[in-house]
Amino acid sequence: MISAHFTGRQGDFTLDAAFEVPGQGVTALFGPSGCGKTTVLRCMAGLAWLPGGHLRVNGVTWQEGRQITPPHRRAVGYVFQEASLFTHLSVRENLIYGLKRARGPLRISEAEVTQLLGIDPLLRRPTAALSGGERQRVAIGRALLSQPELLLMDEPLSALDRISRDEILPYLERLHASLQMPVMLVSHDLSEVERLADTLVLMEAGRVRAAGPIAAMQADPSLPLIHRPDLAAVIEGVVVALDPAYGLSTLQVPGGQIVVPGNLGPIGTRRRLRVPATDVSLGRHAPTDTTILNALPAVILGAEAAEGYQITVRLALGATGEGASLLARVSRKSWDGLGFRPGEKVVARLKAMALSAPAQTGG
Repeated sequence: MISAHFTGRQGDFTLDAAFEVPGQGVTALFGPSGCGKTTVLRCMAGLAWLPGGHLRVNGVTWQEGRQITPPHRRAVGYVFQEASLFTHLSVRENLIYGLKRARGPLRISEAEVTQLLGIDPLLRRPTAALSGGERQRVAIGRALLSQPELLLMDEPLSALDRISRDEILPYLERLHASLQMPVMLVSHDLSEVERLADTLVLMEAGRVRAAGPIAAMQADPSLPLIHRPDLAAVIEGVVVALDPAYGLSTLQVPGGQIVVPGNLGPIGTRRRLRVPATDVSLGRHAPTDTTILNALPAVILGAEAAEGYQITVRLALGATGEGASLLARVSRKSWDGLGFRPGEKVVARLKAMALSAPAQTGG
């Protein structure tokens, strides 16, 4: 586990943020600008210091009140918004600099890093010859080669244009699937969080409003996420069938199976789907004579009013509601006209979904 509590003032800003999250996987700090996300990350790195609170990372204490471990003695890799590479060094020399700073045992080799991040062809290049996405991949590689026990990433994509973001995201997904070390990610982009994070820490005005698995946080009616116009559900699944004749893959998810366009990898590959709430419709019976491929049994858990005469419906997949969380945004007229109620069994029709992240391979 990672247990953190930072409290104190920095100028006019007061921070009182506490959370406990798993000591593995990706945890995202999410919230509006100025809520304290980067301050928390800097406190975790030891680059900022507040006299109150504590920080324990997988059994190792880095802060207990005023007793702190200085930053150079923390096994932390830090990736900033800007790549901040050494311009007088080549790509490989930048990577080796990270390896020379390693304090602990070798957890990941140079060959593994260059393969994961796809930077083998770049090793001899000067950093000035790299694109924005390439520079950030090298910066991540340098941080990984310092052999950290904790990787901190402060909005690593915010300085990139959309093309560069799309270029680097698959590599970050690959790291998510392969790394054993915990990652703390600061982001203000919810789609980025949905794609990469397992756990979400929701911050407001210097405090933690809630923390937990991202799927549960998205569907929590007490949190503001459920009112966002871009509301979506994140569902993890395993590839169980491929249909090369029609270019389709079937994923087993908790509570049913979902057919997705494309070859999602060998049988047993774990994948993540993002299902927008606006692309889910509800009915009492499975549709016929329709182009919709996915109609799954589900149970209505509850419903909340949304903006623009709409209703946000919280669902659980499966005939008895034992499966993954799903969200639907429907018109109030349709909701009232069909007379749906919490506890009722329905059929959820998935019009579309976006493939998000490869979690990991295996049976």
